[in-house]
Amino acid sequence: MFKLSEIKELIKLIDQTSLQELEIESEGSRLLIRKPNKTESVVVAAAPVQSAYAPVIGQASVQQPAVQAPAAEAATAPAAGKAANVDAGLHTIVSPMVGTFYEAPSPGASAFVSKGSAVKEKTVVCIIEAMKLMNEIEAEIKGEIVEVLVENGQLVEYGQPLFLVKPE
Repeated sequence: MFKLSEIKELIKLIDQTSLQELEIESEGSRLLIRKPNKTESVVVAAAPVQSAYAPVIGQASVQQPAVQAPAAEAATAPAAGKAANVDAGLHTIVSPMVGTFYEAPSPGASAFVSKGSAVKEKTVVCIIEAMKLMNEIEAEIKGEIVEVLVENGQLVEYGQPLFLVKPE
């Protein structure tokens, strides 16, 4: 098994590099550290190539819960960015739910909006997929898209800023 101090040290080292993922297998244990969207996830499994909660047939099942590492910089960055947007007079369209952000209605189609697009209150700006349901997100305000803050296919959190809009 991996010691918590070793895992913390690996997280710090990964955070300081451009690596997005690290996987280590040792003595029947597997450690996977990922860095999507500036957060780290750590999964420790008792058997190689098994998920953290999959039972091992023929052996005693050992289950380790996933450990979420603190991401202080990710937590403070959106708050600081939102304050700057208020000062600049920009409106922030935020995600009303956790899900996957899609910029277009289908994979081959063009994006609903992009930087410089004019929007009205009911203009659909993106889709967020949550639990196999496609939820259309509307602009809420008349104006111009100044910046798209997330990438297509990216997992978004509740309240995460998606777009900056300059109101008319």
